[in-house]
Amino acid sequence: MKRLFSILLLTLSLMANAWSFESFVIKDIRVEGLQRISAGTVFNYLPVKVGETLTESVSSKAIRSLFKTGFFKDVRLERDGDVLIVFVVERPSISVIKIEGNNDIDSEEMLDGLKQIGLAEGRVFDRSLLDKVEQELQRLYFSRGKYAVRIKSTVTPLERNRVGILIDISEGKVAKIHQINIVGNEVFSDEDLLDELELSTPTLLSFYTGVDKYSKQKLAADLERVRSYYLDRGYIGFTIDSTQVSITPDKKDVYITINVTEGDQYTIDKVKLAGELVLAREKLFKMVDVRAGDIFSRKTANETSDDISKALGSEGYAFANVNAIPEVNEEKKTVAMTFFIDPGKRVYVRRINFSGNTRTRDEVLRREMRQMEGAYASTDKIELSRRRLDRLAYFSDVTVETQAVPGVADQMDVNYSVVEKPSGNILAGLGYSQNQGIIFNASISQNNFLGTGKRISVGFNNSDINTLYRFSFTNPYYTMDGVSRSFDFNYRKTDAAQANISAFRSNELSFGMGFGIPISEFDRANISARIENISISTSSRTPLEYLDYLSKNGSDYTILKLQGGLTRNTLNRGIFPDRGSRQSLNGQLAIGQLQYYKLSYKHTKYLSLTKSLTLQLRGDLGYGNSFGDTTELPFYQNYYAGGPRSVRGFSANTLGPKDIADNPLGGNFRAVGNVDLIFPVPFIKDSKAWRFTTFFDAGNVFNTEGEGSGGAALRYSAGVGVSWLSPFGALSASIAAPFNAESEDTVENFQFTFGQGY
Repeated sequence: MKRLFSILLLTLSLMANAWSFESFVIKDIRVEGLQRISAGTVFNYLPVKVGETLTESVSSKAIRSLFKTGFFKDVRLERDGDVLIVFVVERPSISVIKIEGNNDIDSEEMLDGLKQIGLAEGRVFDRSLLDKVEQELQRLYFSRGKYAVRIKSTVTPLERNRVGILIDISEGKVAKIHQINIVGNEVFSDEDLLDELELSTPTLLSFYTGVDKYSKQKLAADLERVRSYYLDRGYIGFTIDSTQVSITPDKKDVYITINVTEGDQYTIDKVKLAGELVLAREKLFKMVDVRAGDIFSRKTANETSDDISKALGSEGYAFANVNAIPEVNEEKKTVAMTFFIDPGKRVYVRRINFSGNTRTRDEVLRREMRQMEGAYASTDKIELSRRRLDRLAYFSDVTVETQAVPGVADQMDVNYSVVEKPSGNILAGLGYSQNQGIIFNASISQNNFLGTGKRISVGFNNSDINTLYRFSFTNPYYTMDGVSRSFDFNYRKTDAAQANISAFRSNELSFGMGFGIPISEFDRANISARIENISISTSSRTPLEYLDYLSKNGSDYTILKLQGGLTRNTLNRGIFPDRGSRQSLNGQLAIGQLQYYKLSYKHTKYLSLTKSLTLQLRGDLGYGNSFGDTTELPFYQNYYAGGPRSVRGFSANTLGPKDIADNPLGGNFRAVGNVDLIFPVPFIKDSKAWRFTTFFDAGNVFNTEGEGSGGAALRYSAGVGVSWLSPFGALSASIAAPFNAESEDTVENFQFTFGQGY
């Protein structure tokens, strides 16, 4: 009864106010209660002005408009004669936001997120936003497996209508997956299915991989993996009936149960092509991996659709759709596969645009294009052009986008965006290498001189082994067909004893010119001619083998060296590639006061095993001998093995034949092989500058003609290594253990180089 009486009084009061409201013409407007916000701001949002009539509807609209600004927590309108008085109470502003207790998420990252939703220092405080922040932070920590997280926000009033906000976070520990159960599987075992999941119970490496941390997104991806596992093996009717995720009361352990129904296995009955076959039917069927009688596989069907789409894309049908349509026969448990092809219109390239090349001229980029303007758009050629730009090594990043021309159905623009990196260096520095000692170098080099793509280098290098002065110039497009021309001048002074080689000294002065001739997209021939003058000097430590050679052939030579070679390069990047291969076959013929020849073959191949694992295979074969009046291959042209670039775990250049003092002599035949498993360095985000490897090396040097003992068998080693392209130079280090080192071998388990080009 009392409540009914109160409601009646409130209703009568509201009615009285409504009856008492009188419209009037506003002669003036006065705002009261402002502290930080200017009166002009209020007038901007107020939907009524001086000279207008204030009615009840206009009054309500004015109050709503001011409340919508979010600046005020109370708004009231009053009348003083013909003056409209606007009373406001401002919301407090945020003076400071502090976050405490967060270790898993950086404070700067959190503050940036808060700023995006309007909660930042200097902004108007809205309690509802703070509540939303608490919920979002809780969800974020839940996604990282921290279900015991507690978030408490404290708002402290400050002077001048300000507040301070403290967000106190108690993260708790990550909940680990204690058990994963799969129920209903009969064809495949639990072990087979669990191997397909990314999530797992704790393992030795789970502290790094995080596979034991539950995530709703990861579970959804794992369920799709299980579904794909069955669909790729013919179980079309496979379903995941339900999933249950439970957590223990202490929020430390997570239990996952997956209930499945496998169904029956289906086989392929027949395969058909339908739609508009713009390519020859025979060519299309060669891309179809699905065969009648095979067990149905969704993966194989999708791969076939992708292969046909790529083939159509390379022929200009950039927007082709290829759909694999299965027709299921439930009685026979068979599937009839139809690949329906909708090529769409053939698309042509209107323009090729470049952006980001502030130094490099457009013509340098355009000459690398294999996709031409006015020709039909080929996805293969567009991607090949991008790879060629990447291999120039002028850019740190190269991306390509295709854009349809507005209003035209059969044209597109191709836009290449590059991020230039410094291509010139003025260096003076120090380095150290275990096989070259302290290195002092000074150089001026420009790989992209004045943005023309030409390479110029002037340098000086001094180490315990070499003193080198050099000048080189290369024009990669000496002709429009891509024939390159280069020439160089070198003066080199060598002290071989400092390189773990039997003692001798040499002075070499040379001048050479060469041409590179493109044969195909990936193949290139190289020819060059070089005039060399070499002077050899000896010491008391020079071995008899070298002295005997000098007595027969002299110690001062002027020769003409002719070189030729073939190179095939399909690497996807110039630095740290992970796909493709590079192989080269080279030969050189020396005539003049010495006559000899050398042949070499090098092959490097990268196999992408997974998204983060790459297998690198390397082989290096070299053979040389003399002819004419020269008795044998000059000893300063001998091959050597051992060291960071050869067989790791053995000192540089120490493998192979030795003299009576156990100093390496080298040999005229070298065989080296390396197997490296490459994967990202743990806890390093910039994977482009780092590489971690486990490796197996084998190799040695042999003397098939001259004298010398030792080196009769291949040497083997295995270990781990890391490479870093630092801002100060390339650094590489390895730890290796030889398998079959002999007493005359020099073992060096830890090896590194720093300050040399990679």
